[in-house]
Amino acid sequence: MKIFTALMGILMICLMVAAASAATPQVTQTISTNSGSGSSSVSASTTLSAEQALSQVYVSSVTVDPQEFYPYEQGTITVQVTNSGTQSVAFEDADILNSNIYIEDETHNPYQSMAYLGPGTTMTYTFQVVAKPPEGTYFPVFTLASRDAGSLRYPIMVKIDSTPIALSFSLKPDNFALHSTDNVNLTINNPREGDITNVVITPEGTGFGITPDTVYLASVPARSSVNVPFAITPDQETTVNFSIQYDNGPMNPHSATISLPLNIGPSKTAANPVINDLALTATGNSYQLTGDVTNTGITDATGVTLSTGAPVQPVDPYAQYAVGSLTSNDFSSFTLTFTGQDLSAVPITVTWKDANGNTLSTVQSFDLRSLVSTYGTGSTRSGSSGSGSTGSTTAGGTSTAGYGGAARGGGGLFGIGGGRAGGLSAFYPVIAGGIIVIAAIVLYIKRKWIRAKFRKQ
Repeated sequence: MKIFTALMGILMICLMVAAASAATPQVTQTISTNSGSGSSSVSASTTLSAEQALSQVYVSSVTVDPQEFYPYEQGTITVQVTNSGTQSVAFEDADILNSNIYIEDETHNPYQSMAYLGPGTTMTYTFQVVAKPPEGTYFPVFTLASRDAGSLRYPIMVKIDSTPIALSFSLKPDNFALHSTDNVNLTINNPREGDITNVVITPEGTGFGITPDTVYLASVPARSSVNVPFAITPDQETTVNFSIQYDNGPMNPHSATISLPLNIGPSKTAANPVINDLALTATGNSYQLTGDVTNTGITDATGVTLSTGAPVQPVDPYAQYAVGSLTSNDFSSFTLTFTGQDLSAVPITVTWKDANGNTLSTVQSFDLRSLVSTYGTGSTRSGSSGSGSTGSTTAGGTSTAGYGGAARGGGGLFGIGGGRAGGLSAFYPVIAGGIIVIAAIVLYIKRKWIRAKFRKQ
């Protein structure tokens, strides 16, 4: 019995080993199949239906050019379709369907034949379309029919708007001066939803010089503006016409114009040198004229020089006087020397440069006869300026110093010269009087201490 039991145990063990050995090749075959050598059998066992394969195809990208159409413009709609599945899908009849955004001639639609979209690949469809008014936002539908299932449908937003670009001058002077250069900024404002491209700006007209003569801009982005600077030098009163050419999309040229009148006249912001507080001294055969020049304008003047002209003749040492720079509301003193007999209308020319490097000048004439004095009797001064370049005005308000060879200005308190109009010296008498009053007060307060000091001595 024991021997029988042992034999049965051995038999069972053999059967179990045989069963395990028979099962091992089957497992190995399954692994091998999954590892790639049997990929065809797996693929066959996981073949998708036409509807399932189509569901793995999607629109991966859409581009509308131009981004916003003008009415009746042409443009392109580009659609990319991607197959994220594992098997090819057959398509035909790709189209754009809408009554306002449409393919003008369906015979030119190249996507009416059969095409296969392989697994993991992308196909690009580009349609030429026309935008038909009225203005508004539309949603044309991209359709792509499957041979074995339904179709792919995708709405695309497209806008039609006739809003034009806006042109203006963000910087320009109120008036231009002949043969002087002024800066102008032409502003191009694009209020549209899409960029405008290939912008060319050309100034047109005669009677002026302008730089640059042409400007090219690759683009002006949507809802933005660009300032384009120009430097204009007029030779006469005229008009500059700016022509702007640009594209909206690849096939739609547009144009716009704006005009800039070059009105000739005085500038409201230019420097304005004014001469005043003149004093004249006769020294031998020549005269020495001193005074102040003040910039009453808004902008600065650089390289300021002063000189006299006919009927008098400039002589050294101050035939010409260089002041340098005068900022707005700044002033400087000057000295000029000259000879001559006729002092009824002596012109003083002030020359300077503006921020653009233009050389400007003004001529102011003065009647100096009332200011004449010999060296032995002192100098005579005037607190008011003469006329501008268009006429002459007699300078008034004269006074004579009480002593020969006195400084500029009439006699003042305790011999201190009278003040030049608008200058610090006008306050000399007040300052001197104040010092004297303060000294008197101090002496009065310290009188007992001072007396005690004297008694000790």
